Amino acid sequence: MKIVVIGGSGLIGSKVVGLLRRGGHEVVAASPATGVDTITGAGLSEALEGAKIVVDVANSPSFEDGPALDFFLTAGRNLLKAEAKAGVERHVALSVVGGERLIDSGYIRAKLAQESLIRAFAKNHLILRATQFFEFLASIANGSSDGTTVRLSPALIQPLAANDVAERLAELTLRPEVKGIVEIGGPEPFPLCDIAQRVLVAAGDKRRVMADANVRYFGALLEERSLLPGADAKLAPTHFEDWLAASTPR
Repeated sequence: MKIVVIGGSGLIGSKVVGLLRRGGHEVVAASPATGVDTITGAGLSEALEGAKIVVDVANSPSFEDGPALDFFLTAGRNLLKAEAKAGVERHVALSVVGGERLIDSGYIRAKLAQESLIRAFAKNHLILRATQFFEFLASIANGSSDGTTVRLSPALIQPLAANDVAERLAELTLRPEVKGIVEIGGPEPFPLCDIAQRVLVAAGDKRRVMADANVRYFGALLEERSLLPGADAKLAPTHFEDWLAASTPR
């Protein structure tokens, strides 16, 4: 079966491509790096020819309100239109846990707009909402740093490994009976400021992380449970301590 992974050269996309190929499927890793651009439409119809499933894990290159919304709406419309023309039977996309609780964030509003497009125009669709990845915690800390101190919310976060996200996404891609919105989160919650401090310490970074409830997360103020998945979410198997040990240079 032919499957096209939009954003197939990125962190999650490249892992999903590898998993599906090992399952014996014909998989196209579609991204600007491979000549497929969902913004301009270049290479899109050719990539989708004969495809049965599209997996969209592409992300906006900007987290600013306007550019992010433009990216997800333009890319989403172009992609869904091309899918309909090519006869694609299933659309799978990666999104974010807690979107409705984070509408002060322009980036999150853009992701919700993308979800709305999918629900409106992809009859057989699956949206996997994931919590934050372990791999991005250092970047989140860097974005709230003044050079010597990092200020982050003490709100709870339940992050997970990128490998676990990719495995769940690849699994659900091949289960057409699973539709709508499902969630995945990490095995346990941590205060965001605390887990970020542990990532920095493991990397030998001397910056101190301070808890500050007024610091925004992608533009949104957080309540204690804003970032946590629902009770029905699947919990990923990789624990933070194990991921940290495996990813820390020795």
